[in-house]
Amino acid sequence: MLKGFRDFILRGNVVDLAVAVVIGAAFTAIINSILNGLVNPLIAAILGKPNLNSVGNFTINGSQFSIGLVLTAIINFVVVGAAVYFIVVLPMNKVIARRLLKSDQTDESVSEEITLLREIRDALTQS
Repeated sequence: MLKGFRDFILRGNVVDLAVAVVIGAAFTAIINSILNGLVNPLIAAILGKPNLNSVGNFTINGSQFSIGLVLTAIINFVVVGAAVYFIVVLPMNKVIARRLLKSDQTDESVSEEITLLREIRDALTQS
């Protein structure tokens, strides 16, 4: 029973998931500081309010509605998505493309054997 648990924990994807959670938490702190240090002051400069939470509030039959709260969540989502894309996804795609390009180039260097085999084949078909 403990062996199965150990195998589960030491499986690569579980460790990768744990690392992703830790990195995600650290990344969240960075994004929150960008939002609180840059985006929210920009909104305050434009709208005169520190954030969008108090924008578009209204009450119907004693129920409080807030359009600004939804807009804040949407802006946070877009900022996080953009940050993840430009800081993580785009550079990783470039690294993967470079690796594929290098592997294609190394395949060409291995082709000396293939070239030799083709020359032998061509010599045999000519005779």
